[in-house]
Amino acid sequence: MRLGAKALHDIAAISFGGGVAACLVINQTANRASASDFAAARQVFAAIADYVLVPSMAVVVVSGLIAMMGTRGYQDAGWAWVKAVLGISVFVATVRLVGAGGKQSEFAADLSDPVTLDTLLRSERNMLWVLIALCVVNVVLAVWRPKMMIKIR
Repeated sequence: MRLGAKALHDIAAISFGGGVAACLVINQTANRASASDFAAARQVFAAIADYVLVPSMAVVVVSGLIAMMGTRGYQDAGWAWVKAVLGISVFVATVRLVGAGGKQSEFAADLSDPVTLDTLLRSERNMLWVLIALCVVNVVLAVWRPKMMIKIR
């Protein structure tokens, strides 16, 4: 069960990373000159967020917690607890990004206020970069496994 949870965790993490990268590309390259092209790009962004980001992040968090429960070494390792907290933080940020992206898609249909639209897209892009950075930190923790022991007894 432990190896299955780890494999599922790794596969879902790769899926999440690909989804975040795709959303970042859409955010940066969507054609705002054409309302129909921009709306189509936002629909693709929303589909990726709904069908890739949220489910894969949920699988990452749940499988990571299952792997932690099934491995005594992970339960005593401080790096694993930091990774768990960061994983839950990434999940919350992902859910907020998806919710905000839906609101921005509605607003983006009306391209009459380019300043507000630029602000919204920049905010979304910053959140995507923060998610990428947090994911990199999680990978570094998983590979490096610094010696931070926690005595739970």
